[in-house]
Amino acid sequence: MDTMIEENGPSAHVCTQREVSSSSQARQKLEGLLNKNMRIRMTDGRTLVGLFLCTDRDCNVILGSAQEFLKSSDTFSQGEPRVLGLAMIPGHHVVSIEVEADSLEDADGFGANH
Repeated sequence: MDTMIEENGPSAHVCTQREVSSSSQARQKLEGLLNKNMRIRMTDGRTLVGLFLCTDRDCNVILGSAQEFLKSSDTFSQGEPRVLGLAMIPGHHVVSIEVEADSLEDADGFGANH
């Protein structure tokens, strides 16, 4: 069985070829989402909308051109968004992440089985 050693930090991790293939597919899907509009709901009820720029192993997310929408008692009126610009959302505050549909039209083959 082939093994590959990946060094991504202070400790080395030994992966089987199958794990590497699976992680590279996940990485490709994630890379396909770069610069797409995302809507992130947070634990405190706020929603941030912006361009997905990067993430890390702890699921922290960085959005560019981000806007913040406050939680509203009336679901139809969310009020005026607050412009944040560049925003970092800690992974433990993320409740859900949605990719906006019009943003996905530009992503070639996202979600397709190849």
